[in-house]
Amino acid sequence: MQNSVVKGIFDNFNEYLSKEQELRTEIRDIVRDIDQAAKVAAIALQVIHSSIADVPAACATARTHFEVCRAGYVKLATLIPVGQYYRYNDHWHYMTQRIVFLIALTVYLEKGFLVSRDTAAEILGLCVEQQDGFHLDIEDYLMGVLQLASELSRYAVNSVILGDFEKPLTISKFVADLNSGFRLLNLKNDSLRKRFDALKYDVKKIEEIVYDISIRGLRNDGGAATATAAPPPASTAQETPQ
Repeated sequence: MQNSVVKGIFDNFNEYLSKEQELRTEIRDIVRDIDQAAKVAAIALQVIHSSIADVPAACATARTHFEVCRAGYVKLATLIPVGQYYRYNDHWHYMTQRIVFLIALTVYLEKGFLVSRDTAAEILGLCVEQQDGFHLDIEDYLMGVLQLASELSRYAVNSVILGDFEKPLTISKFVADLNSGFRLLNLKNDSLRKRFDALKYDVKKIEEIVYDISIRGLRNDGGAATATAAPPPASTAQETPQ
């Protein structure tokens, strides 16, 4: 009698664990498809570092792959049991941050402004409120935006190499505004806080590019043809020979 009771208990456990494993396998398969689409979008957007003329086409290509990502997230939303988003979100947590970054980069390249959390969620077919179910977590959105800042610092450097001396100026203002916005937040999360701390290096790098453009008189506005037109970042000023 005792053996049959124990067997019944563990049979239930075994059934539960089997269903759990099946669910996680389905989640991994969907996440793999979403991640593959995101990788293709990322590859398409890398053209911004080598060709100014191909940027619009790269953005259009990326958007087609965002549609694939959206379809995948819709599948995930139907698969995840109600109220168990955070139980399984380790499967898509970092991937979502990267996709938000790609969306933010695309919108910036197209429109020149920061994509909102609501818009990013809409592109991916997600909710924005936790109580509504499968949603775009605030932390994932913010981490994606911070990744955008790092990519734009690289974009500023390569824009100069490609002969576009105005792009770093607009990037500098945009990233400075991002920095100001993040400083308004009371960040307690360790990973988000550490990633935000790296933003100051992105700001510094872009400021140095703008300063170099200014002292060489490469700005089209004609207002920075001399070294006195734009004061250098503190670190740059110290390194400049007297």
